[in-house]
Amino acid sequence: MAIAFFDLDKTLLAVNSGALWVRRELELGHITRMQALRASMWLARYHLGFVAMQDALRQAITHLEGLGEQYLRQRTVLFYEEQVRSQYRPGALLALEEHRSAGDRLVLLTSSSGYLSELVARDLGLDAVLCNRFEVDAAGLHTGKPLGEVCFGEGKRVHAQAYASEAGIPLSECTFYTDSYSDLPVMEVVGRPVAVHPDRRLRREALRRGWPVLSWGVPGEAPVVVDYN
Repeated sequence: MAIAFFDLDKTLLAVNSGALWVRRELELGHITRMQALRASMWLARYHLGFVAMQDALRQAITHLEGLGEQYLRQRTVLFYEEQVRSQYRPGALLALEEHRSAGDRLVLLTSSSGYLSELVARDLGLDAVLCNRFEVDAAGLHTGKPLGEVCFGEGKRVHAQAYASEAGIPLSECTFYTDSYSDLPVMEVVGRPVAVHPDRRLRREALRRGWPVLSWGVPGEAPVVVDYN
């Protein structure tokens, strides 16, 4: 048995669910224009290399303080059904079935929230979810703190290593699919790193190291997988 880890945004999905969530929250009046702008600025600064996304994620989590867990979960269900469920890449669904047929464990490894990730895992029949979860107090309200290691960058590697160790499976027997250079810490420790619709930095790194570079298409297309190597 092996493990196939899958990133979510721009990998299994053809979109970035985080950006869609911010836009939706602004439209519904759940956040202000200033908060939306601040989130966009954090993202832009990250892409320019001026700030660590871990810091941006921790900052975003602080804004959940006092918000009811059940309320956020219900909002996420509506968001998923209306804007996310239709965005799975056709090639991603093929890859999941190939690994499932091989007897591999299917694990979502993402910086998205547990609320969204659990919905993805349910629909895709995944075996486990490694993601960002939030601390909730006895009254069911968010404290504004992450629960455990932030699942991003090096934090993703920590989550993947812990899961693989508990399963008794070496990471050298695992596959990881992602689009993002920020996931390099995981790609460097698995036996089969695969770049799917990679960003510019990851594409360059994948080609340099001889890693597969795949296209899984977009929703509405026939499920064709393209290898650019």
